Amino acid sequence: MQITAKLKHGKLKKLLLWLMIHPVETRPRLWLRLFRPLYTQCAWSSVIHHSARMDVVPFQTFSLGKKSVVESYACVNNAVGAVRIGDHSRVGLHNTIIGPVRIGDHVNLAQGVVVSGLNHGFSDPEKRFDEQQVTTAEVVIEDDVWIGANCVLTPGVHIGSHSIVGAGSVVTHDIPPHSLALGVPAKVVREI
Repeated sequence: MQITAKLKHGKLKKLLLWLMIHPVETRPRLWLRLFRPLYTQCAWSSVIHHSARMDVVPFQTFSLGKKSVVESYACVNNAVGAVRIGDHSRVGLHNTIIGPVRIGDHVNLAQGVVVSGLNHGFSDPEKRFDEQQVTTAEVVIEDDVWIGANCVLTPGVHIGSHSIVGAGSVVTHDIPPHSLALGVPAKVVREI
């Protein structure tokens, strides 16, 4: 009896997901995007530019704090984890933010930055990549951080407050507070 209930629950979950997210485009369907203001938390003084792609679904949190901006051509996706952006923060031109991600106050992400809490599995050589399990680990960017142009922050990293990550860096490990980090992979080069 319990197995039958789980199967029905699984089928219902798949149906609801199909109704909300287009299986080929892998983005929320138009009808759901029309209701986005009802299930997102955006401060009245925040700005999301009209050309930003907001792949935001109601079953995960999306919040944008006071006087924060999501610039043109950015893509924000919370389908696999919450995306929380604090006050006075900027998601720059052509940024990609894939949850789970928590961005603090007074954070500046320059252009072309990728912040992803999602990683695709590839351990089973018998399966295609798109059949393998995905994993998530929250990326945390504390207050007063500047991420330079074209940086990549990988799942699970934590950037301490009042830090700078130089342009073109790939962050694979935590960066402590008051640090300047550069390179591929990013390494702390000095204290700020």
